[in-house]
Amino acid sequence: AECERGLPCHLKSGRPFGRIRHVLAEKENIKIYAVSELTDTIRALLKPLEKIYVEGEISGWKVYPSGHAYFTVKDESAQISCVMFASALQRCKSAPRLKDGAKVCLYGRVDVYAARGSCQLIVLAAKIAGEGDLMARFMELKERLAAEGLFDPAKKKPLPFLPHRIGIVTSPAGAVIHDMCNVFSRRFPNLEIRLYPVKVQGPGAKEEIAEGVEFFNRCRDWRADVLIVGRGGGSFEDLWAFNEECVVRAVAASSIPVVSAVGHESDFTLCDYAADVRAGTPSIAAELTVPDKVKLVAKVNELAGRLRRSPEHVFEIRSQQTDHLSLRLAAALKSAAANAEARAARAAQRLAPALKDAVTQSEKRLAAADRALLPRIEAKVSQLAIKLSAAAAKLELLDPGNPLKRGYSLTMNAEGRIVRSADELAPGDLLLTRLGKGEAKSRVEG
Repeated sequence: AECERGLPCHLKSGRPFGRIRHVLAEKENIKIYAVSELTDTIRALLKPLEKIYVEGEISGWKVYPSGHAYFTVKDESAQISCVMFASALQRCKSAPRLKDGAKVCLYGRVDVYAARGSCQLIVLAAKIAGEGDLMARFMELKERLAAEGLFDPAKKKPLPFLPHRIGIVTSPAGAVIHDMCNVFSRRFPNLEIRLYPVKVQGPGAKEEIAEGVEFFNRCRDWRADVLIVGRGGGSFEDLWAFNEECVVRAVAASSIPVVSAVGHESDFTLCDYAADVRAGTPSIAAELTVPDKVKLVAKVNELAGRLRRSPEHVFEIRSQQTDHLSLRLAAALKSAAANAEARAARAAQRLAPALKDAVTQSEKRLAAADRALLPRIEAKVSQLAIKLSAAAAKLELLDPGNPLKRGYSLTMNAEGRIVRSADELAPGDLLLTRLGKGEAKSRVEG
């Protein structure tokens, strides 16, 4: 238009734009901005928007190799471009949950990106919308229930060593129940498992979870040994049903030991505090609940072997004691005979120089002494032999194998305890019977 009015046309490639501004300014007396001047002016006008909060939904979330995140935040009728630089993203505790569709509250400042000539929000901090209110509710309820004693460690019940019936309160649709059943099948296959299906988030979830815990506690025809209450991972809001007061009270009031398995290792809910045991994940809960059958069988076999070796060890000790007594007896007899012979020799030497008429008397006394000594030795030997026989008889009585040699047998149950009465048995029980020679395993039919 200006060219048509006779002004010099400098709007050609390579011509300096400054000349056009100068000519137009002189002719029309107006302010003409360079693009950079305009963006600087807009930036100055945006000065009041340096510290603002914006709430909306994330769209187009993308983190570049530089560590900076670029996205759009929008509501029903508008949107604005956003950038969150790497330093701010690294400080943000909610960073793992920032993604498309997330409802967020952003803190930052509005700026102009001069390279594109567009407004954008420089995000300095972000949190999931409503999370602050939920955390405040979480802390208030935690303090109130703790003051009532619901989280008292002294009230925690120990888990049974080997549960037979396990009740599970979780969703039937997720991977949680399948993962736990796989762990149970691997560690101890012959278990009874019952699922009480519930919603684990959303409307009605808290009532269903609480009712599931109470159902197992009311059930009399199928009494669970332990309960597992849980779900898979999720956001703080997703796990909120396990922070509801009715769920926490139901878990704390359970007469059956409860394992809480909500979310991942880093997630904590009030249900974790109320339960008897907290597991980092549902799979870990399954491992904590039942032992490894293979290791348990190996331990039982080890103890059974030790039990079998114990009677053998006692018999060996008694045999050694008998051998020792026999050696002592033989040594005592030999020493007594040697002492008697020595005394006789010394007496003969003393009698040799005596008068000849005393020799006969001495010989008579020696003969008499010999005759008197022999019964004493025989009596001593007889006494020792009697003691030896008594000791051998006692040893024979102590030998645990003698009754077995006479046709008796020793029967033990699967725990290694001796069975003394048929009242202790039930059909299907495994038995181990020791005989005079060897052992036999059997199962009770009636």
